[in-house]
Amino acid sequence: MATYAAAAAEGPSRGPAAWSRPPGPDAESYGDEELARRLPAGDDAVLAAVYRRWSGLVYLLARRSLEDAGEAEDVTQQVFLGVWRGRHGYRPERGPLAGWIVGITRRKIVDALSARTRRRELATAAGATLALGGAPDADPEPVLDRLLVHGALAALPDTQRRVLYLAFYEDLTQTQIAARTGWPLGTVKSHTRRGLHQLRRSLRQPERPSTPGHAPA
Repeated sequence: MATYAAAAAEGPSRGPAAWSRPPGPDAESYGDEELARRLPAGDDAVLAAVYRRWSGLVYLLARRSLEDAGEAEDVTQQVFLGVWRGRHGYRPERGPLAGWIVGITRRKIVDALSARTRRRELATAAGATLALGGAPDADPEPVLDRLLVHGALAALPDTQRRVLYLAFYEDLTQTQIAARTGWPLGTVKSHTRRGLHQLRRSLRQPERPSTPGHAPA
């Protein structure tokens, strides 16, 4: 099995500022037990040290299970958000901090796999709607456009899809989305930016060929 140091070399570098800032000489030198003891106090330096020590391992586990770098990064971010939010419930006497983090990782991987299945089901349902739902004489363009957008949204990672859904369909601002999801505002902005970029790429279509026998407009 890969060591923490080797796994960390493969881990993502993005994340909230508290995760990526240098943890400081004291926190960096803490052993696992000391980090576990200090984590519930909510010290940013300790959180940064925890992230630097185990984010590579979390990313490696997620990447191996999901076989997708983007999804593995999203899972890694969700795991350490879970660590931060759940720090008061962690009990060192029940097991080491690394084992607790790996347990959160496994649950987040299961969530990501479930979200992937839901996206595929949505895409299949959208295809069925196109095949069976429209009247023969109806203009197909609005239906096609809706299905293209729906399918592109369904293909996004779950976090990006949720942010864009809340923005587009529930008309929430990014501040409201942060309050609804409990994610930091910077995380919401990051998911929105990446989601919109991926959505534009998915929806970008080549020009349709002109109908045979007719000059293009």
